[in-house]
Amino acid sequence: MKYAILVNKKRCTGCWTCSMACKVAHDLQPNEWWLTVRTIGSGAGIDEPAGQWPNCTMSWQPVYSKKCMHCADRVAEGEEPHCVYNCPTHALSFGNLDDASSAISKRMDDLINRGYRIYKLPKWEGTRHNIYYADI
Repeated sequence: MKYAILVNKKRCTGCWTCSMACKVAHDLQPNEWWLTVRTIGSGAGIDEPAGQWPNCTMSWQPVYSKKCMHCADRVAEGEEPHCVYNCPTHALSFGNLDDASSAISKRMDDLINRGYRIYKLPKWEGTRHNIYYADI
């Protein structure tokens, strides 16, 4: 099985609920994060938009470290990873990409048909494999 997570960047609001769910579920140390949320904007700091008023832009991108294990214990019991289960905007989808009838496969097909681009972060980012992003 090829388990993966799909992040719909147009639905992500940068709330960090996915990161906190992961942190609490895995009892991580105060400065330890397996999942962070990157602000895509000016690059000057967290939640600072790019551009000049009234043409400002900003988006967010959950970034999974290599320590992420897709909550293997939950998946073995037929449940979603904590980040996916707790996402309030349903920006995250999880499932088996080898199964065309899985939720993630259907979601990916739907987004592609609506003009979204599906991509992965480059290897030099040093992030978890099998994390896909959808953006227009």
